[in-house]
Amino acid sequence: MADQPILLTDSPAPGVRRLTLNRPEKRNALSNQLRGELFAALEAADKDPEVRVIVLRGAGTCFSSGYDLAGLGELPFHTAGAQGQWARHVVEGCFRMWDLAKPIIGQVHGWCLAGGSELAFACDLVYIAEDAQVGYPAVRTMSSPDNQFYPWLMGMRAGMELMLTGDSISGVEAARLGFANRAYPLDELEPAVTAMAERIAKVDPELAQLNKRLVHRQMEAMGLRAGLRAGTDLHALGWHTKASREFMAQMRQGVKQALNTRDSTFGDYRTKEE
Repeated sequence: MADQPILLTDSPAPGVRRLTLNRPEKRNALSNQLRGELFAALEAADKDPEVRVIVLRGAGTCFSSGYDLAGLGELPFHTAGAQGQWARHVVEGCFRMWDLAKPIIGQVHGWCLAGGSELAFACDLVYIAEDAQVGYPAVRTMSSPDNQFYPWLMGMRAGMELMLTGDSISGVEAARLGFANRAYPLDELEPAVTAMAERIAKVDPELAQLNKRLVHRQMEAMGLRAGLRAGTDLHALGWHTKASREFMAQMRQGVKQALNTRDSTFGDYRTKEE
């Protein structure tokens, strides 16, 4: 698999550019190399006059299990350093996607966890498989999310429950609560996303850009952009807690064992008995 590209590009329909995270053996864990290639491909699609809509999906069994905890690598673009750098970097990446002219559709199946859920949030539309699982288990032992979007999409009560438990929700629940637009049976997800992309591509691209910005501007007027940026400071504080320091010590002894220890108490994620 080492010689395989980690990001695939194709065009499933006229005016549609599709980007596929291609680390299926790692559950599409988001290394910084993959993130860098993704940002470059998104920007290239945004500049291409033949592209009107972008689709983002994952190869293999899931969309993305989150950031690559075994080794992220060098940041794909500069973000001011010191405390909170990583969370600021993630939020800046989200807004890079928001600020593109072309609409981005997230096609989510399987695991959509932690950084994977943050990547899906950065998309303008999300369509999800009914049996997908969305969650942020890192809040159990590491820190609050890098990008604290859950209350904005799901409201205070649902967002609070997910943040206090680290539990995951199904694709059906994700659509009901507002994380996704609609949920489909897995075998219907891809054709549904392609059909929606083709429908959006019929709209004049200049108008589509304005319509996309209109929705974002309303969210920003309510404080979303400022709120997400403020959340990066809380994320930085989390790394100084006793629980986080102890968990990171376990991680240095082995990532899989540390994750199993974290989730075995709850009986979910990789430790769930089928």
